[in-house]
Amino acid sequence: MARTEAGAMEGKILARVGAVVFIAVALTVTAIEMSSKHDEPDVPATRDRPLASQDALATELRRCSGIGEAGPRDPGCLKAWAESRRRFLGQRDSATAPAPVAPTTLFPNVPASADRKEGTRMDVTAPAMQVEPPRPEAR
Repeated sequence: MARTEAGAMEGKILARVGAVVFIAVALTVTAIEMSSKHDEPDVPATRDRPLASQDALATELRRCSGIGEAGPRDPGCLKAWAESRRRFLGQRDSATAPAPVAPTTLFPNVPASADRKEGTRMDVTAPAMQVEPPRPEAR
């Protein structure tokens, strides 16, 4: 009986030593990983773009966001927002963009009716409301 108690004690001690070793290894790996990280702060991805054009637009956008409700009335802000939108959407410059296409009719081969010619706008008013006559009550 003394022998089985001694074997059980050795198993418990071995499990405790294994847990302590595992925790020590995990703490060591964590400490090494934390100390080996880069000391530089994260740099934004805008690093590759030319600094002059980036700063001018960014400064103007910051100014526009700071003036609040006056921004939509400020021509400089309108230009800055248009440029920012153009860059974001990847559109070409407005000078090199193709001219807008003239509108076409839905059915080009069908002649316009006599009362409705191209270019004239008809006055459309809502129809008058018709009152329904009273109905006798059902008893």
